[in-house]
This record gives sequence, structure tokens and C-alpha cells, in this order.
Amino acid sequence: MNGTDPDSPFPPPLNSARRRPSGPPPPRTAPLGAVIFVIALAVLLLLPAFIWFACRIEPGAGQIAVLIRKTGEPLPSGEIIATDPRYKGIQLEVLPEGRYFRNPYTWSWRLERITDVPPGKLGVVTRLYGANLPPGEILAREGTKGILTEVLTPGKYRINPYAERVQLFDAIAIRPGHVGVVTSLVGADPLENDLPAELRNTFLVPGKAQDADPSRFKGVLAEVKEAGTHYLNPFVYHVVEVSLQSQRFEMSGEDSISFLTLDGFTVNVEGTIEFAIAPESAALVTHRVGDMEDILKKVILPRARGFSRIEGSKNPAIDYIVGETRQRFQDRLEAHLREKCAPWGVAVRSVLIRNIQPPDEIASIIREREVAVQDAKKFEQQIEQAKSRAELTRQEMLALQNKAKVEAETLRIRAVISAEQDQAVRVTAAQRELEVARLNLESARFKAEARLKLAEAEQQVIRLDNEAQAGVIAEQSAAFGGAMNLARFTFYQSLAPRIVSILSADGPDGLGSVFRPLLPAAKEAVR
Repeated sequence: MNGTDPDSPFPPPLNSARRRPSGPPPPRTAPLGAVIFVIALAVLLLLPAFIWFACRIEPGAGQIAVLIRKTGEPLPSGEIIATDPRYKGIQLEVLPEGRYFRNPYTWSWRLERITDVPPGKLGVVTRLYGANLPPGEILAREGTKGILTEVLTPGKYRINPYAERVQLFDAIAIRPGHVGVVTSLVGADPLENDLPAELRNTFLVPGKAQDADPSRFKGVLAEVKEAGTHYLNPFVYHVVEVSLQSQRFEMSGEDSISFLTLDGFTVNVEGTIEFAIAPESAALVTHRVGDMEDILKKVILPRARGFSRIEGSKNPAIDYIVGETRQRFQDRLEAHLREKCAPWGVAVRSVLIRNIQPPDEIASIIREREVAVQDAKKFEQQIEQAKSRAELTRQEMLALQNKAKVEAETLRIRAVISAEQDQAVRVTAAQRELEVARLNLESARFKAEARLKLAEAEQQVIRLDNEAQAGVIAEQSAAFGGAMNLARFTFYQSLAPRIVSILSADGPDGLGSVFRPLLPAAKEAVR
């Protein structure tokens, strides 16, 4: 049986095959946990790459990052820079070198080069955002557009190029021996404002050339810049270099000074005037008078010509050929120019009159007269020279005579000194010999006394030795009963060991009779 009966009351067996529906099988659904795991894994793998490549801001060396906010409040009308991060647009603050991370949905950015001011340059900053300036003004105030008074010195600056523009200018270099006269280009016009009484008619305006504190008035400032490099805003100050070195003007040819003398002759004076500008008055004199040529033509030459005409008319023409009047004229002209030019700020160093040309009508006569006078002076000088030579000869002879006297006196003194020295040497030698003889005498006396003492000691020793021997002999004599017995004992004692044989006879006159005196007496022998 291949199938199961549908009308059977019993269920089909368990191992019976079920019928499978015809057609493709239904799709399988993945578990929810696996899907979440896969999504989390993808996020963990892709998030660091997203942060690194999409959110990273990394300005390199010499770069800045300008931030641009995409979301936030719109900027006020007319503004191009967002000074507050809550506004959209280009932000005022920039990011320096480093590594930063920003949300790319909220921020975008641009990398820009930092502002580099090279040596010998200065940077003028123009603010591009803020309120507009009042008409006629160019310097920016707080919160306004315009040129900033403070300049950038050489260096590197992180400036937003969309907020501020930097223009490079040459720094002001003032050479040694010069000063810089500063003119303020901004400020109130002194001709349109009421000035205090002490500031009127001074040609200069008060104030100092400082970047952060410009003058309150336009015009030339009293303060000057010393030699060196200065960084001043060219839109605020204009600097003119003025030389303080000495200047020389040659009064010759058409520039020579002519005047009429007391006797009506025309005299031409040629010379040199050396002058310079006083450092403390450089601003005043350049603004009041002008440059060096103006100073010469407006201050020095008019006063020199005026004084020469007045002073020259006081003396006749002949006096200006003689050196004394010429020197006096030169000294007075120099003193006059120094006195009159000092209030103008001009220092006259020296005045030298090289040549005074008299008129031709009297030049030859005066010249011959002057030659005659000079000849007379020359002859007088020759006479004086002859007198001087004679006096010199006399003095030389006196000097020779005095020299001979001095040499003779020197020889005499030397002889006296030599004799005194020789006498002193001989006296010293005699005294030394006397002292040596005295010492030798004392030594001989001491030696004689020593010998006497030694002889006395030896004598005493011999005497004591003899006394001792005599005492011994006396005691021996007493012991032997007399000196003769002692002598016999001594004789026997010395002779007995040496007797070898005795040749004798019984007779009284025999050979042994020579010892008879040494024999003891008969009485003694019996004993």
C-alpha cells in the first residue's frame, strides 16, 4: 500500500513519509542578534577611518587652518567674518600647527600659509570686518574696519587672511650721522582747531612718533628718530632723513662776499663756512626753513653778507690786506653767524677767510708797501738773528768755560774722594791688622797660661806620684826594718832569678866580695 487511507480512524505511522508541497522552498530569515553584531562590527571598523580621514585637521609647519561653520545663526547683514562661534561662516580664530578633529557636518576648513614678515620689512594690517569708518578716517577703531596703527615687525604671525590683509613695506633705516624727521599724516588739523597759547606759532605739533599712540594733530612732530631701524606705519607717519654731518660752503667766484670799505673801494672776500643742523632742532629747521640749500641761502648767506657790508664799511681797504684786521674780521664774522643762526637750529662750526681781494687801483701800491714793510721786518729779523747768533756764541763760550771749570772741579773732587777712599782703606787695613795682632797676643797669652796650667798640673801629678811612691817605699822600709833591708830584698828579688852560677872563693878578697856590703851584719845573720 503506497498511501494512507484518509478515512481511517487511526493516524498514520510516525515513520511514514510526509508529503512535501510542490514548488521552491520558502526563504530563511537570519537571527536579529547576528544583524546587530554585523552592524556594530562595521561601525567599529569604519568609525576610526571616518574620524581620521573625514574629521582630522592637521596644519603643517608654516600653515594655519581657517574654520568655516556650516550650521548656526546667519551672520548679520554686511558682516563677512564670524566673531562668535554661534554664527555661520568664516570664523575669526584660526588653528595653528597641530592636529585637531572637527565634525565635518558642522565644520569645513581651509589650510593657508602663515604671514611671514622678512627682515628689513614691516607689515601693515588692514581689518576687513567690522563697522565702516566715519568719512575722512582711515585708521581702524575698536570694532571697525580700516588700517591698524600697530605694525608687524619681522617674524611669523598667524593671521586670518579672510579677516585681515597684510601689506609689506620697507622698514625705515636711518643712517649714522642722520636723524629722521617724522610727520604725522593722521589726526586733527591744527589749522582748524583751537590750540593753547603755548602751542601756537611753534611750527611743530605736540606728540610722539609711537605706533600705538599717534599724534593728536597732523603735522611735523618735535621728536626725531635716531640712527637705526624703525618700524612706523607708512599710512600714519612719513619720515624724512636729515643729515647732521658738517657741511662746507665755499664762498668763491659768484658766491664770494663783496662790500664797500670806508674809503669807497670794493673788496671781495673768499672763504669757507662750515655748519651743521643741531640734532634737537632738526625737525624745526627742516620744517621752518627747508633742506641744506635752503638753510644756506635763507639763513647763513644773508646774515654773512649783511654783517660783512656793515663791518667792512668801518675800515679802509688797506686794513684788509694786513693780517691783524683780516683775522679780526674773520673772528667777528664767525661769532656773528653763531649767534644769529643758533635760534634757527643751525650750528656754525667755523668760518675761514682764505683770501681778501682789494681793488686793482690800490692793490699794487699796497702790495709794494707791504713788501717794503715785510723787507724791513725781514732785515730787523736778520739783525735780531745776528744778535741772537752773537749771544749764542757768547753763551757757547761761557758754556765751554763753565764746562772746563766743572771738569777741573770734577777731577779735583774725584782726586779728593779717591785719596779719602784710599786713606780710609789703609786705615781700615791697619786697624784690621792691629786687631789681628791684638787677637794673636791674647791667643798667645791664653796659650802660655794654658801651658803653665798644664805644667803645674803635670808637676802636681808627678809630685803626688812621687809622694805616693815614697810613701810606699817608706812603708816597705818600715816593714823590712830599714831602707837597707828593703834594698837588699829588692836586689835579691831582681838578681836571684838571673844567677846561673857563682864563682867564688873563701878568701875575703875574692870575686864575691863585691856583694859583701849587701850582706847583713853578723848580728843580723845570727838572728
